Amino acid sequence: MKKSFLAAAVILASAVAGAGSAHAADTLAKIRTANKIVIGTRDSSAPLAYTTGDGKYVGYHVEVCQRIADAIKTNLKLANLPIEYQLVTSQNRVPLVQNGTVDMECGSTTNNATRQKDVSFAPTTFVTNVRIAVKANSGINSIADLKNKTVATTTGTTSVQLLRKHERANGVDFKEIFGKDHADSFLLMESGRADAFVMDDNILAGLIVNSKSPNDYRIVGESLSEEPIAIMIPKDDPAYKKLIDDTVMGMMKSGELEKIYNKWFLSPIPPRNATVNMAMSASLKNAIANPNDRPAETYVRK
Repeated sequence: MKKSFLAAAVILASAVAGAGSAHAADTLAKIRTANKIVIGTRDSSAPLAYTTGDGKYVGYHVEVCQRIADAIKTNLKLANLPIEYQLVTSQNRVPLVQNGTVDMECGSTTNNATRQKDVSFAPTTFVTNVRIAVKANSGINSIADLKNKTVATTTGTTSVQLLRKHERANGVDFKEIFGKDHADSFLLMESGRADAFVMDDNILAGLIVNSKSPNDYRIVGESLSEEPIAIMIPKDDPAYKKLIDDTVMGMMKSGELEKIYNKWFLSPIPPRNATVNMAMSASLKNAIANPNDRPAETYVRK
């Protein structure tokens, strides 16, 4: 009886595992059957991914994913492959990739070891530094200046935790306040309810240039962490990952990725036709020259 129970348990476990693998392994088949690809993206992560307010999503990573969608269309030999955009948040982006609601997430997600347990990532296409945005007249120039201040960040992100763990934050006591998304977090600082906003430097720069008065804000202080940002995709789907990896690496080798980068970081972008003016970093140049999907834990902390 005991052996029969054990055998049944093993069979059941195998069936469950097999079902999970089958689900994870047929993303391309899912796209073919649906005759569309669902891209998860953000509404206020400029210049990586954001909305211009007319239901249209744009940005560096959005455009990279559009190129990936073209490659998938060609691979599946489809005459047409419509793209459906699904707005995701810092809180639900991983679950929506896990459960297949979105076929890829093209936003501002850090590739780290914890997330790699649940999802996979394409090769790194951006490297960010987590820093601090403040009002230009705030008098805040470093982590030490945050003592007894109110610091905003976005729910579902790790920025404040990184700040608290930083060696220079020892003895610096501050209050945390959370925005529901990056735009809301910036508004907390803009309206004076927060003294600073801690987030990826590219997101801070994008929010500042698209604000009403860009000269009223600046990015200051030490880098809290250098982290790889990448397209997030379902886990345990080698055929799908290989197609996406090959596409991204092809863009890197041909120089197309750099052209897309320059378009969104070094040229005027909608809706205000302002320029982020953030040159490609040495770390990103290295990631393009040596494509990889290594997690943030392999990066040297600042």
